[in-house]
Amino acid sequence: MNAVDIINKKKNENLTYDEIKYMVDGYTNDSIPDYQMSAFLMTIYFKGLSLDETSWLTEIMVDSGDQIDLSFIDDVIVDKHSTGGVGDKVSLIITPIVASLGIPVAKMSGRGLGHTGGTVDKLEAIKGFKTELSDKEFEDNVKNVGVSIIGQSKNLVPADKKIYALRDVTGTVDSIPLIASSIMSKKIAGGADAIVLDIKVGSGAFMKSEERAEELANTMVSIGNKLKRKVVAILTRMDQPLGNEVGNLNEVQETIDVLTGKLKESDVIDVSVEVASQMVLLGNKADNIDKARQLVKDSISNGKAYDKFNEFITAQGGNMDSVTGNDNVKELVVKSDKRGYIEGFDTQDVGHATSLLGAGRLTKNDVIDPLAGITVKAKIGDEISKGDDLFVIRTNHDNADDSINILKNSVRISDSRDIVNKSPIIKIISS
Repeated sequence: MNAVDIINKKKNENLTYDEIKYMVDGYTNDSIPDYQMSAFLMTIYFKGLSLDETSWLTEIMVDSGDQIDLSFIDDVIVDKHSTGGVGDKVSLIITPIVASLGIPVAKMSGRGLGHTGGTVDKLEAIKGFKTELSDKEFEDNVKNVGVSIIGQSKNLVPADKKIYALRDVTGTVDSIPLIASSIMSKKIAGGADAIVLDIKVGSGAFMKSEERAEELANTMVSIGNKLKRKVVAILTRMDQPLGNEVGNLNEVQETIDVLTGKLKESDVIDVSVEVASQMVLLGNKADNIDKARQLVKDSISNGKAYDKFNEFITAQGGNMDSVTGNDNVKELVVKSDKRGYIEGFDTQDVGHATSLLGAGRLTKNDVIDPLAGITVKAKIGDEISKGDDLFVIRTNHDNADDSINILKNSVRISDSRDIVNKSPIIKIISS
């Protein structure tokens, strides 16, 4: 068996488990060079992978490193993954909700890069919050509190990490089988029995079209079936920022507004309720989705979700008094220069503008300013007049002109009255 023969075979026919394993293991242990793996990935990009091949690739990448042992949890382990977006604080909202309903949450989350934010960065906006815990601290918090979220510190799926870095520089990122196997390998290595996928669709998402997002969803659900995991995929809109806050402390504050019931209606509530309800259903805490949704809503209205959030934050060293501490940041207002109706956003540009303010990273070494962010003052379908507020910027940077210009150009304003803000839930796909 050799790399050239496998690459040539893939041009015309499907590979075996052993052939895929030979390529993945060989690249991970440096016996197969970059140029041969690049050719292999490009062949996959153009020829695709069968479901069996994609599932085998996922399983092989899972086996390439550590796997989280959650056997101490005597329950169904339900995890959640989002493909990333702007203002996406859903993980912060749903984890205390599902934990308050008796589903333990043991979650490893990542940091943001580019126009999307990361759950770890948002949690670290709370002063004192620790995202690095010992194994014992992590397990104790899951057992005693019901929830713990930490950074990705273990040697999980090193094959995927190395292959992804190569995909990033060889133009092979946008491949459904490679995307699906990358995401699913990390979730499975993280110990999940069941997984809810929030697949974002639109101008602020990696999946720009509904068709591509649905293809990705079906692939990941099918991988789950093959590898004996229950998977539900929810396609949600990312054609505008989710909720009204973008930026780390901003999003923590909006999370609290949701969990305390201060925020009553919002697209971020709709998405969070659906994701949490699917987790409750997979966790066997309700026998149908309507009952699951009612349990989720009750957890918010009776205060148990917010109590659990406080308990979780305190258990990991966070100071809840610090979440109101962005009053001293410079505030700038971006106003509309015309009247009309908000037709849409270039949501990726909104995320990029927020990163320029200091809220995100343009490179892996950039330092986050937890106080930087924006408030979105108008959403799709809203009527506005000339001079009305579109965004409120918070930043410690001396010059925010670039962000202001990007934000102004990110909004499309129409003269039409028939602009409709559609439901953020597009479709649910399950096994």
